[in-house]
Amino acid sequence: MPPFKRWTMKKEESRQAPSTVFEGMTSISAVINGGYRKIERVLADGEKAKANRRKLDYLAHRACEIGFEIEYSSAEEIDKLTTGTSHGGIIALCTEREIPPLSEISLKRDGFYVMIDGIEDPYNFGYALRSIYAAGADSVILTPRNWMSAGGVVCRSSAGASELLPLYISDGEEACSFFHKNGIKVVCAGIRNSVSAFDADLSRPLFLIVGGEKRGISAKVLSSADTVVRLDYGREFNGSLSAASAAGILSYEILRQNRK
Repeated sequence: MPPFKRWTMKKEESRQAPSTVFEGMTSISAVINGGYRKIERVLADGEKAKANRRKLDYLAHRACEIGFEIEYSSAEEIDKLTTGTSHGGIIALCTEREIPPLSEISLKRDGFYVMIDGIEDPYNFGYALRSIYAAGADSVILTPRNWMSAGGVVCRSSAGASELLPLYISDGEEACSFFHKNGIKVVCAGIRNSVSAFDADLSRPLFLIVGGEKRGISAKVLSSADTVVRLDYGREFNGSLSAASAAGILSYEILRQNRK
């Protein structure tokens, strides 16, 4: 196998491997501001210290507040720990994030909650979280099988949103039952027996479920939905949008319908 192909495959595998290395200031700032995990130490490229002085001064200030070490390292050592190339010479080694069960959530009167299930790639998972966060979701519900083990990759692809969003764990059926018991309607993205998302009532409070491209949403979860919505296309199109795109569009339609 050619060396470049071996390197590419190794990089791709590392992107899906469990990782608590957070790369670049956007990710590190999100970890600090989210407060859902602890930074154990920050590694900075010593040769870029002068160029990164303002960032390092900020980190030194926060290190005194919340307690972590800043160590200077080489570019080679940092590259060994990272999967991306946009870290700018600063990375953080963090603890795992503990995600509580859905039963511990504090519901809001006009809350907007989202479950994304079955996304097959941590980058797409991060892209979905970025859109959901920007559209104003209050919390995201994750199934036990999710990509948060690759927290560093997800954080980078979500532009930090994954570390700013409250996350909870539940399976789909339990989540539907929980929200129904609390008087919150359940809306699923699907095709059969659906209405256009642009015609549906998506007023809050609302629990939105979006399934992945391959597995989709289970029949039991779909049957418990108050409404099944679809995304209409602007031309004949036999394909489907990615789960990340669908989650973003639906989240923004919910934002549009609930503007005050």
